[in-house]
Amino acid sequence: MESASQDINLNSPNKGLLSDAMTDVPVDSAASARTAAPEGLTLAEEEELRSELAKVEEEIGTLRQVLAAKERHCGELKRKLGLTPLDGLKQNLSKSWHDVQVSNAYVRTSEKLGEWNDKVTQSDFYKKTQETLSQAGQKTSAALSNVGSVISRKLGDMRNSATFKSFEDRVGTIKSRVVGSRENSTDGLHSPSGAGDKPPQDNAPF
Repeated sequence: MESASQDINLNSPNKGLLSDAMTDVPVDSAASARTAAPEGLTLAEEEELRSELAKVEEEIGTLRQVLAAKERHCGELKRKLGLTPLDGLKQNLSKSWHDVQVSNAYVRTSEKLGEWNDKVTQSDFYKKTQETLSQAGQKTSAALSNVGSVISRKLGDMRNSATFKSFEDRVGTIKSRVVGSRENSTDGLHSPSGAGDKPPQDNAPF
C-alpha cells in the first residue's frame, strides 16, 4: 500500500506546481531582509555605520530618560520653594531677552543702526532741515512776541481813550452812590427815629 500511495503522489497532477512554488521561496531570508548597500559603501563600512547608529539611538533613549528624571526633580524643587509657573515664565522671558541682546545678530543690528544714525545726522539734507526748523521756530517766537506787544499797546490805548475814561467815571460815580446809600442805611438802623432831632426836656420843679 505504501508503494501505491507513493506512486499516486508522484503521478499527481499538482506535482509540477508544488515544485515550482518551492523554488520561489528564498533560501537566505536574512540576506533578503537586508536593504541594498548605498553606492560607494562597502559591506564593512555599512555594518560599521549601522552599529554606530544603534549606539547613538541607544544614547538618545538614555538621555531622554535622564532628562525626564531631571525635569521631575526640578519641578519638586520649585514646588518646595513656592515658585509658580508664572515665575518660571518670567524667568524664561528674561533669559530669552538677555540671550537676544548678547546674540551676534542683535549686536550687528545695533551697530548698523548706529552707523545709519551717524550717516543721517551728518548728511547735508539733515543739517538743512534742522536749520530750516530752527529758523521757523525763531520766526514763530518773534511773531508771537509781536502779537503780545500789539495787544498790550492796544489795551493801553483803549484805557487812555476818552470813551474808556468816561466809562470809568460812570462806574466810580455808581460805586460811590451805592457805598453812600449803604452808609446812610446803616446809620439809620443804629439811631432811634427822632431821638437826634429833639433835645431832652428838663422837668422844672413846682
